[in-house]
Amino acid sequence: MKYSVILDNPVFQGIAEEELPELLEFLDAKEKDFVRDETVFHLGDRTEWMGVVLSGGVNIFRTDVWGRQSILDHVNPGEVFGETYACLGDIPLMVDVSASEESVILFLKIRKITQIQPEPGSSRFRLMQNLFHIMAEKNLNLSRKISHITPKSIRGRIVSYLSYEAVRQKSSSFEIPFNRQQMADYLLVDRSALSAELSRMQAEGLLTFRRNRFCLHTELKDDHKSM
Repeated sequence: MKYSVILDNPVFQGIAEEELPELLEFLDAKEKDFVRDETVFHLGDRTEWMGVVLSGGVNIFRTDVWGRQSILDHVNPGEVFGETYACLGDIPLMVDVSASEESVILFLKIRKITQIQPEPGSSRFRLMQNLFHIMAEKNLNLSRKISHITPKSIRGRIVSYLSYEAVRQKSSSFEIPFNRQQMADYLLVDRSALSAELSRMQAEGLLTFRRNRFCLHTELKDDHKSM
């Protein structure tokens, strides 16, 4: 297990390298590699493990009774998933989780940290503080997705999502973590309709794209009237 990679992760911010082995042992840490599209957690599973993405990424999605999938979130390196279920312990997962690419995930029995009263300043106390911060950020991400799917038009949803990514990545040219089908699932729209709208926006000079790389043009900022 590469401690340097783990220490770079926001979950372990402020924790000294010499403190890490004891902390990981306490949390029964285990590291596992996943190939693209490999399942990490199944719908209906009960888990005591929280996942920390060290490299790669995972998609969290919901599958309905007809087998249609809707992506709820994409988890990047440095982010966590499954923490709510891991803390509650005996609640079946309402989602599926799979690797979006070759990934390395660190699993932690995070509930153990909630069953004690860590001493202020200890590595366990700092870990708990980091987790609270990360979970607050995840709540913000959920709020952002709601804002992305609130517009009634497909164009409005595209503008909302791509505008946010441009701000987040501090560039008008950027890559998104989804392929076209995944983007459609995330925005809760039909893939063909999404592709058609993106093509119209490109023809109008609002943006250019190739696969999952987009470049937004300044006119996009004034396109709210089309939402």
